[in-house]
Amino acid sequence: MHDKILVIDFGSQYTQLIVRKVRELGFYSELVPYNSFSSLDESVKGVILSGSPYSVHDREHPTIDLDKIIGKVPVLGICYGAQYLTQHFGGRVERSDKREYGRARTFFTKESGLFKGVENGSQVWMSHSDHIEQLPEGFVLTARTGNIPVAAFENRDKKIFAVQFHPEVYHTVRGKDILRNFAIDICGANNGWQPQSFIQSTVSWIKQQVGSERVILGISGGVDSTVAAFLLNKAIGDQLTAIFVDTGLLRYREYETVLEGYRSLGLNVIGVDAKDEFYQALRGVTDPEEKRKIIGRKFIEVFEREASKIKDARWLAQGTIYPDVIESAVGHHVAQTIKSHHNVGGLPERMNLKVIEPLRLLFKDEVRRVGRALGIPDQFINRHPFPGPGLAIRIIGDITPEKVSLLQKVDHIFIEELRRNDLYNKVWQAFAVLLPVQTVGVMGDERTYENVVALRAVNSVDGMTADWSHLPHQFLAHVSNRIINEVPGVNRVVYDISSKPPATIEWE
Repeated sequence: MHDKILVIDFGSQYTQLIVRKVRELGFYSELVPYNSFSSLDESVKGVILSGSPYSVHDREHPTIDLDKIIGKVPVLGICYGAQYLTQHFGGRVERSDKREYGRARTFFTKESGLFKGVENGSQVWMSHSDHIEQLPEGFVLTARTGNIPVAAFENRDKKIFAVQFHPEVYHTVRGKDILRNFAIDICGANNGWQPQSFIQSTVSWIKQQVGSERVILGISGGVDSTVAAFLLNKAIGDQLTAIFVDTGLLRYREYETVLEGYRSLGLNVIGVDAKDEFYQALRGVTDPEEKRKIIGRKFIEVFEREASKIKDARWLAQGTIYPDVIESAVGHHVAQTIKSHHNVGGLPERMNLKVIEPLRLLFKDEVRRVGRALGIPDQFINRHPFPGPGLAIRIIGDITPEKVSLLQKVDHIFIEELRRNDLYNKVWQAFAVLLPVQTVGVMGDERTYENVVALRAVNSVDGMTADWSHLPHQFLAHVSNRIINEVPGVNRVVYDISSKPPATIEWE
């Protein structure tokens, strides 16, 4: 059991970032919604109270039973967390006339272990509408800014520390140092959260859970299911059977190359060519949500048929990662529904299987680090994200085998040139979209009336926001020329320069 820094989520947009930053420092951190918190277990060495869109003056502002925390482990309140602690202990929080948002400079008023090694005047990031007017009795001021008199305070006897700014965001220059000081010097936590330690503990846990029973896993070629498969393979070997379904909506030659790659690495994997079934089910369907639902149902149908052939299977493994767990815990079911065909939802009950999720504690970047530590080749680990419904939501309109083949070739040229020009790993996600538009062109003195394709490349950290990638014009011109010359049926290429928000990364 790892030492844990528990983050209690009051609804801040930055809450997951707190957990990620603490983990990057090598400390295991876990998030729990405020309305799910009940008690501390022995692994918890400290608690962080997050920010919130609420004010402590709102009638139904989020609360927890602080008596279950205070005096038991050190506490760090961030923004709303600081204001909530102030109000709880009898201080005064006032509504501000305007919201303070953006960069500020902290000036220390008293030495604090929280700010060890942080220079006076260091830049921090503010995002709050209320301010602390008066500290509770027994608390001392440790920092202010040019605009607010209370930027940080503490009560060393009670081991309570609080900041009005956000140490977890990039713009707080020494934010990691502040979080490190809290975890090490104040909480005394052990920073043993590393890929190798995760692998060792998870392999041991899998063996204990599964014993000698068989496990089946739906594998997609993506990072999550691949790392899950190799973790399970390391723990139980041939007791694992992975099932890779060709929906006909994968990238160019992906089914063959991924299947060959898995087998060459010693994975027990079954390939299922089901593309004709998917094309038949999708015939004439143009609505993107209906496409998703059809693909989800068909995937479960095909997977169940193949899985039922493994008579002694008792477990279903899934590539669920920590953001999925968090979304589920706080009631955000949309993402779960969209991904249901990847996580083969509904099958455990129908097939009387137990579920095992070896990656449920990890963020995506941690999954990649674990994959590298397992020795999984970069061709699997560094792959761009790929949507569960595949090319079906990159073909605007109805799906036909001919359209899929055309888009696969276009997408392959784009990705191939990104790799060839050392741009693939500098872009978070890149792909092509087939538009339901035909335009006039001229090829060899003849008039053409053919398809338009759009190229999309974005940079992002986690997909929540994204900016379009500023690829070199000469590169785009070369890619466009190759596509038009090499892919029959395309006479025009456009580049998508919209960011998220207001646009989404995918077109459907």
